[in-house]
Amino acid sequence: MFAIASLLVVVLISLLVTRVATIALISTGMSREMARFQARSAFTGTGFTTAEAESVVRHPVRRRIVLGLMLAGNAGLAAVVASLMLGFTHGGAGSAGYRVLELLGGLAVLLALARSRWVDRRVSPLIARLLSRYTDLQVRDYVGLLELENGYRVSELVVEPGDLMAGRTLAELRLRDEGVVVLGVSGRNGWVGAPMGSTRVEPGDTLVLYGLEEAVCELDERKRGAAGEAAHASAVASRQEAA
Repeated sequence: MFAIASLLVVVLISLLVTRVATIALISTGMSREMARFQARSAFTGTGFTTAEAESVVRHPVRRRIVLGLMLAGNAGLAAVVASLMLGFTHGGAGSAGYRVLELLGGLAVLLALARSRWVDRRVSPLIARLLSRYTDLQVRDYVGLLELENGYRVSELVVEPGDLMAGRTLAELRLRDEGVVVLGVSGRNGWVGAPMGSTRVEPGDTLVLYGLEEAVCELDERKRGAAGEAAHASAVASRQEAA
């Protein structure tokens, strides 16, 4: 029983460590989903080679956070293996089934707590305050800053050759008129933050957009031609009516 309890404590600490790292990565400007993925990837040693991972390696603070996660992950794995060996090599064969049930029950409770929105709303602000007080990380609530609620999201959109936006400037697209703001453009020439109206959108570019989720999804499906122009005019009219 003691070995099973020790294992559950190790798992609980592991979940807490990844939660702290996620909040710390968010404070450096990463999105919540990206930060959660990178934290779990580093802690488990999975090591996906993606553009997101490269953004972590190039950032000195993110790199320091991920390095700590790697070390903690290795220590946690060793503790889990040791606890499992102690839990299932001691005691009679008849009690092995009860130990399995205890382990599965404990893991189910911890998984439910890790996925609980109620717990997240109370734990995340506390972690952010502690990081702000005891570390030199610049902890900011970007969700609150951008008011990412009521359907508003920061999203990425990859421009395809047949899209309405391909080959046109932001001034020509007039996306602001339909309530979509272009925060940045990533393309062949690198990253352009806060782009001007003269910035031309080319096929293969990735746009970082701020706006209603359904508006961005519709924009992603909008193709070149009369139908695309009509969709833009309809979106502008709906925006003006809502205002």
